[in-house]
Amino acid sequence: MNMKFSPHYWYMLFLLFFLPQNCVAASEENTDKYIEKYPYVYHLVQKELWDKTLEENSTYYPPTYSQDKFTHATANPDFLLTIGNHFYTHVKGEWRCLRMSVDSLSATGVQTIFEGTAPVGDKQADFEGTDSELFPHILGGIHPSAVLQVHMVSRDSEGRFLTVSDIVDTDKVEQ
Repeated sequence: MNMKFSPHYWYMLFLLFFLPQNCVAASEENTDKYIEKYPYVYHLVQKELWDKTLEENSTYYPPTYSQDKFTHATANPDFLLTIGNHFYTHVKGEWRCLRMSVDSLSATGVQTIFEGTAPVGDKQADFEGTDSELFPHILGGIHPSAVLQVHMVSRDSEGRFLTVSDIVDTDKVEQ
């Protein structure tokens, strides 16, 4: 029996068996590299939403989770104010910054991968430095047990992010 396979068949076979393995390996390699350089994962959160999560002992999902399919974060603390000022100046209220690690998230059953930037909801990630870093994408929500520390965030009257206590402030960024 002489069987001939179309190029389409071979292409589908290639995608099925080779591409996923290479993508996973690249993600694991990126994760190991960034964990070594930056041991923590940071997520800016509205205080009101985080307080509700704590009261209910539930898992927090950001408002854009259903659209984005993951929770945005940064491993490089130098980007916290840039991210806050790019995406969230229009969002009223108090904010906090959650400090976690890939391991603390993993202990709650949540995987974290490091990838290029992605939009937050409908807002493009076109801030300075987006092409020089990989960012942790948390493939699920954040349970309070994954959080190692909660940091205070200060903003001015126009919503601009100024400091994240014990992590970064505008004086350090501008030097």
